Amino acid sequence: MKYRRLGKTELKVSVVGVGTWQFSGAWGQDYEQDEVDAILDKARDLGINLLDTAECYGHHLSESFIGSYIERRKNRADWVIATKFGHNHQDRENPSKNYWSAEEVLKQLDASLQALRTDYVDLYQFHSGSDEDFNNDDLWTALDKQVQAGKVRHLGISIGSNDNVYQTDAATRVGAEAIQVIYNRLDQVPERQVFPSCERQDLGVLARVPLASGFLSGKYKPGAVFSGNDVRSRRDQQQSQERLEMVQQILRSEVPSGVEMATWALAWCLKHPAVSCVIPGCKSPQQVEMNAAAASLSEVRNDHPQAWK
Repeated sequence: MKYRRLGKTELKVSVVGVGTWQFSGAWGQDYEQDEVDAILDKARDLGINLLDTAECYGHHLSESFIGSYIERRKNRADWVIATKFGHNHQDRENPSKNYWSAEEVLKQLDASLQALRTDYVDLYQFHSGSDEDFNNDDLWTALDKQVQAGKVRHLGISIGSNDNVYQTDAATRVGAEAIQVIYNRLDQVPERQVFPSCERQDLGVLARVPLASGFLSGKYKPGAVFSGNDVRSRRDQQQSQERLEMVQQILRSEVPSGVEMATWALAWCLKHPAVSCVIPGCKSPQQVEMNAAAASLSEVRNDHPQAWK
């Protein structure tokens, strides 16, 4: 495994992390604790140290799996745990409640800490909220107090739009030190504005959806149909098929012989000097191992070519 500095946080993070939305059951598979344990054990054995989760991944379910794991393994110090706030799905029936208010976010933080069975999170991220939600001085003041109190080590912003340079540019002003953004071979929008802004401010970058929701995993061919309990089944089917055809073209023209497409796709993201870590989801220890192999192909090149062999 290789490690990079997560911007001005100075955290040393593995270049490949583990995204954990799948633990909520939203990706076509429900998990038991022993299955999560096997995935996280494999990640630890391979030198991965960053876990990305959120309170809305099954309403603290993903966090609870992680919390149970680290409590029993007694290895909290081995992990950089990043979680998020703002999407309290359990209480969405109350339209009058402001889930981005300082009061509500602090409740979410306490619930996340309880689920994670820890007294601090390493990175607490504003989760894809609007600019109106973002422009809340009371919220950022309250979060800064949580940093001072030690409940949060660092603040971050998970931007909902790949070209949301407004929130990215404001990161230093609100005390955020890292940006999370969708970035992959099929979606290179952040290279235009977001990455330059991150580099100017020395912000760490977590690249989420680096396998383009599995399209770049190499598992799916044109004509693939996703099951009803898989979030990908809700997407425009024609667009999904066009993506799958594009992936086949990339596989033929860009992926070196003998390299798994998923490994290549993660390493492709890591070629950009702004990216600190990719956070792919993984459904098994075998997928963790395939993802981790990208570290050996991840040397930074300033020209970040479209294809490399």
